[in-house]
Order: sequence, then structure tokens, then C-alpha cells
Amino acid sequence: MSKICTISGKKRNNGYAISHSHVRTKKIQNVNLQTCRIWSTKQKTWVKVQVSTKAMKTLLKKRISLKK
Repeated sequence: MSKICTISGKKRNNGYAISHSHVRTKKIQNVNLQTCRIWSTKQKTWVKVQVSTKAMKTLLKKRISLKK
């Protein structure tokens, strides 16, 4: 499964790891994804999704019920 947040659409970021001698090597910064369940009002069931932690904080702020 790809590492993309289903709600916010966040995905990995390319960057450089810079050593002490300033040698640059490519590195990938992945998204912090967590599998959680979100209550679907249309289907009246819990739906399992992969969500980034930033999106989880936003959902909790908007009072949308979710379980880890």
C-alpha cells in the first residue's frame, strides 16, 4: 500500500542528508501514517483508513469521532 494520507493527501518528501563534510546523499522523509477507524455517517459503520497524525489532530479538533 502506498504511503499517502487518505484525507489530506500528504505523501513523502525528497531531501538531502548533509554530512559533516557537506557530502549530500538523498533521503526520503515519509509521512507519519497511522491506521485508525472513522465513523461514516452515510454508511453508518466504522471505516478503516490510513491517516497522517496532522490530519488526526485536525479531525479531533473538528470533533469527528475516530478510534485508533
